[in-house]
Parts: sequence; C-alpha cells; structure tokens
Amino acid sequence: HMLSASLPAARLVPRFYIATYLAPRSHCRRPLSTMATSDFYSLSAQTLDGKTLDFSTLQSKVVLIVNVASKCGFTGQYAGLQQLYDTYKDRGLVILGFPCNQFGNQEPGAPEEITTFCSRNYGVSFPIMAKTDVNGDNAHPVYKYLKSQRRQLMMEMVKWNFEKFLVDRQGQVVGRFSSMATPASLGAEIEKLL
Repeated sequence: HMLSASLPAARLVPRFYIATYLAPRSHCRRPLSTMATSDFYSLSAQTLDGKTLDFSTLQSKVVLIVNVASKCGFTGQYAGLQQLYDTYKDRGLVILGFPCNQFGNQEPGAPEEITTFCSRNYGVSFPIMAKTDVNGDNAHPVYKYLKSQRRQLMMEMVKWNFEKFLVDRQGQVVGRFSSMATPASLGAEIEKLL
C-alpha cells in the first residue's frame, strides 16, 4: 500500500517504512561500519560555554546522544531525558544534548538563551553542546560518526529533532531511536548496558 496519491510518485513511501520509522525502538542493531571501537573516544565537541568535551573521558560510560531544540513539538522530551539522567547517572549514563537548528529553525537561540531555557523550563543538568549541524556538508564529526554506525530506514541522515543514539561502554553505537521514541521507552535498553 502506498501513502496519499497527492504526493509525487517518486516520493511515495510504503506504509511499512513509515511504521518502522515511527516505532519507538532501536533500528539496525548491528554496526554498519568496521571502524574501531576507540574511534568514538577520539571525538570531541564544544559545550555551550565553549569548553571542549574530549570523548576519551566517556570511556566505560553508556552515552545517549540527542539532537535537541527548544521550539519543537518534542521539546517536552527534555524532561524525560533529565529523568533518565537523574535515574542512571550514578550507574554510568551520560546524556549529551546537541542543539540543532536544521529542522524548521526550531533552535534559533544564542548559547545563553539555550542554557537559560533548558535550566529554567526543564532543570537540565546533563551536558548541552554548542549548536551544531547534524546533516549536510557541515555536519559535526560526532554526527558523521554516529550516522556511519547506525542507519535508519536505510538512510544515514537524521530525520528530525530529538533523534537518539545509544553508545555502550565500549564505544559501540548500539541503538538509534526516532524522535517518536520517548526517553522513558529507552530505560530497558539503557539498563541492559549499565
């Protein structure tokens, strides 16, 4: 079965793919690349306050990486992410939020505005990185790496805000979750890795 006939023929997508994308679960369990585990730990990113986070400091941690936005229909997931962080941080979970303005210009704020928004509205205490691109020529190296390890619907590109990548204690990208996957729905997956 195909979606609405009002879409151009080249853009018709089988319902199976839509259902798979919207399913709140991990896609593609096996890595697509044979890159060494240590490659994840060779990455780094700037925090909102301009400090460098060297990913080598994340060794032996479970890491959840999320592209975030403050004016998105999924923005309420900040609360769930903070709850996951509060629940599991003492057992080795690190959550990294990467603000991104590539989807509907839903993260237009300056670093100070993003920081204030996250702390005031959601009590966010997990690290928030500098605003970055997740797709295209200017995609951050972290996202180039993550996407090379886990595709979704046979495509590498990030589809929307609040897409999530789960990295195990060995630096392997073991899960990729759509925006529709709530943070609470990831608890069991995270538990298995802690």
